[in-house]
Amino acid sequence: MSQLQRIAIAPSQLQQGQILLTKEQQHYLGRVLRLREGDRFIAMDGRGKWWLAQLAGEQAQVLEPLTVETELPVSITLMVALPKGNGFDEVVRCCTELGVTCIAPVLSDRTLLHPSLQKLERWRRIAAEAAEQSERSFVPTILEPVAFNTGLSLVMGHLSFANSQQYICVARGEFPHLKDCLQHKGQMTNDKGQMTIIIATGPEGGWTTPEIENAKSAGFQPVSLGRRILRAVTAPVVALSLITATYEV
Repeated sequence: MSQLQRIAIAPSQLQQGQILLTKEQQHYLGRVLRLREGDRFIAMDGRGKWWLAQLAGEQAQVLEPLTVETELPVSITLMVALPKGNGFDEVVRCCTELGVTCIAPVLSDRTLLHPSLQKLERWRRIAAEAAEQSERSFVPTILEPVAFNTGLSLVMGHLSFANSQQYICVARGEFPHLKDCLQHKGQMTNDKGQMTIIIATGPEGGWTTPEIENAKSAGFQPVSLGRRILRAVTAPVVALSLITATYEV
């Protein structure tokens, strides 16, 4: 199965054992991937379901569902202060590959970028492509950018503190390293559902003192990612790598 090409489809495209392919998908499968009638490929709906499919003209026949176990045993929400330029594109791509569940872009006091709706659609498209490439079962959710304090309120409003860990990465200061704070698998409570980890990484120049204090008031623990000062696009990748290394089965 690993040699077969994969494409992402919308759940609505699957009807009575057939996948109704869009013009773009037909072009991609036929002209770009050079698949012919009867060739097989993998279709994924971004919500955890994969199917082995066979090309049949303008549609595809579903042959069988596939079981894919590529997701982490923890749910990770990344709150990331938007970096300047197109740096967030790479954050979305890399963190999707690493297993992030949800990305919540936030505007901090030092944020220079104020994105358009076109940017949001671009980020969601990048997440879908990265999920496809890295054989993820799920496509991460990309939320609309909001002010950091608003993001804190939204995240905490949907959180069960009994089964969650919240961290804010701070570049300067005497804070414990993230790798020493993460609960080990033996400490995770299986009877209360999946563990949720929320981690916030800052903008160029770092979080302001009031932002750190607000995060602490919301239940976030300040942590370090090491002694070096990381770029705004590097910190999320390092944080996700540490979490993945801790919980990957």
